[in-house]
Amino acid sequence: MTTIENILNRRSIRRYTDTKIDTDTMHTLLTCAMAGPSCVNARDWSFIVVDNKDLLRKLADCNGRPASMLPDAAAAVIVCGDLSRAFKKAREYWIIDGSIAAQNIILAANELGIGSVWLGTYPQMERVNNIRHLFALPEDIVPHSIIALGYPDEKGNGDKLLYEENRVHFNRW
Repeated sequence: MTTIENILNRRSIRRYTDTKIDTDTMHTLLTCAMAGPSCVNARDWSFIVVDNKDLLRKLADCNGRPASMLPDAAAAVIVCGDLSRAFKKAREYWIIDGSIAAQNIILAANELGIGSVWLGTYPQMERVNNIRHLFALPEDIVPHSIIALGYPDEKGNGDKLLYEENRVHFNRW
């Protein structure tokens, strides 16, 4: 699979088999997350890997109804911003850096035959605070998003290209 095929064929997967994700594969996913660019190379993210079923249920409760698939996932990665490492002149870049890390996890998972779905957390402060409390996070660690992971038990929605010509402008609006 080429990079372009991976990007164009990736779909959100919300139903998973019972197959676990092994340690080496999870390490590969996290290595890919950390390979993405970050503002001034701050690398202002941290990750929490959750594969305990009880914690996955609690994490689903923290993030609300859109996270209802978490208890059936093999694992989840919580992408967190680390404000102690954020670029001092523009700390908000941690949000973009976390998004890049999350996208890398999702694309790497797809390449490895693992389904995933991105679950937004930040800036919904109730979700952020719920996760902070569940994992007793330090003040400068901010939950950004959750990536649910598992071997697919569904195909995912759509086979069409999502390109929209009317959203592209060349040299002017």
